[in-house]
Amino acid sequence: MPFEPTDYLPYDFANRRHIGPSPSEMAEMFEALGVEDIDQLIGETVPKGIRQEAPLDWGKPLSERELLYHMRQVARKNTVVTSLIGQGYHGTVTPPAILRNIFENPAWYTAYTPYQPEISQGRLEALLNYQTMVSDLTGLEIANASLLDEATAAAEAMTMAQRGAKSKETRFFVDENCHPQTIGVVKTRARPLGIEVVVGDPDTLAPGEVFGALFQYPGTNGHLRDFTDQIAALHEADALGVVAADPMALCLLKEPGAMGADIAVGTTQRFGVPMGYGGPHAAYIACRDGLKRSLPGRLVGVSVDARGNRAYRLALQTREQHIRREKATSNVCTAQALLAVMAGFYAVFHGPEGLKAIAQRIHRKTVRLARGLEEAGFAIEPEVFFDTITVDVGLFQKGVLASGVQNGVNLRPVGDTKIGITVDETTRPATIERVWRAFGVEREVGSVEAGYRLPEDLLRESDYLQHDVFHMNRAETEMMRYMRRLADRDLALDRAMIPLGSCTMKLNAAAEMMPVSWPEFANMHPHCPPDQAEGYAEMVTDLSEKLCWITGYDAISMQPNSGAQGEYAGLLTIAAYHEAQGQGHRKVCLIPVNAHGTNPASAQMVGWKVVPVKCDAKGSIDIEDFRAKAEKHSDELAGIMITYPSTHGVFEETVREVCQITHDHGGQVYIDGANMNAMVGLSRPGDLGGDVSHLNLHKTFCIPHGGGGPGMGPIGVKEHLAAHLPSDPRSGETPGPVSAAAFGSPSLLPISWAYCLMMGGAGLTQATKVAILNANYIAKRLEGAFDVLYKGPEGRVAHECIIDTRPFEKSAGITVDDIAKRLVDCGFHAPTMSWPVAGTLMVEPTESETKAELDRFCDAMLAIRAEIRAVEEGEIDRENNPLKHAPHTVEDLVGDWDRPYSRDQGCFPPGAFRVDKYWPPVNRVDNVYGDRNLICTCPPMEDYAEAAE
Repeated sequence: MPFEPTDYLPYDFANRRHIGPSPSEMAEMFEALGVEDIDQLIGETVPKGIRQEAPLDWGKPLSERELLYHMRQVARKNTVVTSLIGQGYHGTVTPPAILRNIFENPAWYTAYTPYQPEISQGRLEALLNYQTMVSDLTGLEIANASLLDEATAAAEAMTMAQRGAKSKETRFFVDENCHPQTIGVVKTRARPLGIEVVVGDPDTLAPGEVFGALFQYPGTNGHLRDFTDQIAALHEADALGVVAADPMALCLLKEPGAMGADIAVGTTQRFGVPMGYGGPHAAYIACRDGLKRSLPGRLVGVSVDARGNRAYRLALQTREQHIRREKATSNVCTAQALLAVMAGFYAVFHGPEGLKAIAQRIHRKTVRLARGLEEAGFAIEPEVFFDTITVDVGLFQKGVLASGVQNGVNLRPVGDTKIGITVDETTRPATIERVWRAFGVEREVGSVEAGYRLPEDLLRESDYLQHDVFHMNRAETEMMRYMRRLADRDLALDRAMIPLGSCTMKLNAAAEMMPVSWPEFANMHPHCPPDQAEGYAEMVTDLSEKLCWITGYDAISMQPNSGAQGEYAGLLTIAAYHEAQGQGHRKVCLIPVNAHGTNPASAQMVGWKVVPVKCDAKGSIDIEDFRAKAEKHSDELAGIMITYPSTHGVFEETVREVCQITHDHGGQVYIDGANMNAMVGLSRPGDLGGDVSHLNLHKTFCIPHGGGGPGMGPIGVKEHLAAHLPSDPRSGETPGPVSAAAFGSPSLLPISWAYCLMMGGAGLTQATKVAILNANYIAKRLEGAFDVLYKGPEGRVAHECIIDTRPFEKSAGITVDDIAKRLVDCGFHAPTMSWPVAGTLMVEPTESETKAELDRFCDAMLAIRAEIRAVEEGEIDRENNPLKHAPHTVEDLVGDWDRPYSRDQGCFPPGAFRVDKYWPPVNRVDNVYGDRNLICTCPPMEDYAEAAE
């Protein structure tokens, strides 16, 4: 035979998708590590006492073709009906240029949070555009780079108002016209903090009895009112005013800033981001300048680089939870950067004139719809509105709703006798006719005149989006090039490994990403009838079962839409359980000092007292200190929060003992799932003694980071906690919701589900093993040049390792920042810097990286060590060397050169590609300048010229 038969599959999971090293490369790595095979390595790394007994097995893994066929069948079980339900979710048109070049582009969706600003200038500019858009539309000076959803943004605004108000009252007023999911989430957040929420008509507000108030604009049923008087009265009583505003309505209506609002919140979903059955979408929060240091989340600011050129960075980072821990104002860790970028580009694409035209068309369509019903004899309210009306149908409500579905539109019940209708930019003339038909009205759109019913005293008088970026040539050619220019300024996973410890920047496979854009997943309203979302129900159920199998838990809630939100939801679940057992006094939380920074912030949010627990010299929990503190607080111990394996990159052998001690003292065990990439298929937190864990689907289960979000943080719990999981946001049931939508950001779930289906149980287990292999290979190759801070008893690390760079500051004046910036010259994103140990680098390569990429990284690190040695030995000046000047830009290739090293050494160190070299757009960014001269919106164009002089 001319050809021998082969079993090779071109897209076999083990070699061509998630697992980077080939079998022959693995053999070379085994030799370097001195082991026979991967199972010997795992045996030396993962304690036998924590290994799970039964392997993961849910059948044969699917090929890409089989997967996409299967997903199509499931997607068809979702019925896409035109949604006119509203309540913060609207049909929208995503410009195809944005869909293809942003949403479906790995240059944007695989980027990490812009903590290294020199390699994040593109997404930072895009987020600054978003902040400028929000600030302009709301009329407030400062806006952040997004929050999770409108409801959680409102809850953040409530706690922000409590911190910022001079009033010492403990009550917070909520407009009864707020969206029901917003009211639910605000109540949940308020309860453990001792805040009493008063829901009522704004006319009944007693300003002297509250520290703040939240108003909806327009109201959930369409009512429009000016809150200027209420906010002025609040200010007289030393309280603050918060307005939840629709940004599309603000294109025509008076902005919250003009009403005197202190804070504004809302969602930018209708700015080109699909509904996705509830998410993900970028919520916004903006405030007056005096409250900026209390603003939660990330804030993009303008600074300068080492050459004085304008550069962007995350500003005021000392506010963030990983620094302030239990003193943090919020536990927000993951925002919605990718969706904020989309919304910002939507505004750039349309400009102020385009946005105003879209808003006008939406309003005119609503007027035409209302007039048609009025002429047929129906009573419409309110008299003036933007896009939402309420129709009184008496006893025929159910019949009209059913008729609407028959005519292809979803309407909203209001009370027992009314129907709510919300128009959006996708509403066509035929849609209006179908709505009329649902009410028994047969007529053509052309027979009804459009017009305006906006209140004269609420018409917007101020300009917005005046910066040049919103007035660029919006030809698709220019838009495409602008998006490409920004993408080229960034370093994302499509360019190089991003070895961030505890952030698991692994492959987001194309086949997993594809279904997210399908209409059956993207265009579903979260409040649609359940029988229209049977595909979503099947996916959520099956994925939940697989995650329970993987974790050893009995039930899963998909509601938390970030990892930090998962922590918060898990602790709320524990608190609700204690309350139900008559143990509501348990409010002490033991947290080791090696825990994630969000842990103490989350504990504070549920009203618990944080008691730190020491770590020993090996970086593990000090078991004696833990035992002593558990005994001391036995009567009031609510629980513990631990990360496993630890953030020090070690499988602690005392984990079962820690869990048992906690249970013996009446507490519950929260195991942070951030490091599940080292456990899947090998060990289950539920078997170790865990009662609840969150899973970062945007880490272990392949949802991309998107430059700082989206994320998903579902929680798994043991059976005794299942009854206390977050409730539906609109149900009003306890313990209450933590997010706006029942399943958080469900349009992301096809990614994780596809990952599980294509990998199969054996594939997921192999991915875990290779993640551990890759980390140990890096640790071995760097041995002798750098010290690995913590190792297990057999000298192995888990899926990540901490490299100690602290000695170099004394020996050569080289800091961890210098090494991080020098890695940029080599074409890498730096590892996690100065966390969990200050002055160190935490490296996590993941299973997705090939041996060639691991070697390139190690070559770069060894070359950096050689440069440090040259400084130590006096061959290179301590202040004038490649590390201190890193990163080098194209500007360093031209002009005078007076440095004691060559341009070639500076710009092309080992590890860097010469042909496909990544050039950072700016030199090292001045962080101090950026905080002292805080600018968080797009500066006038003349300022760019001044900064360059």
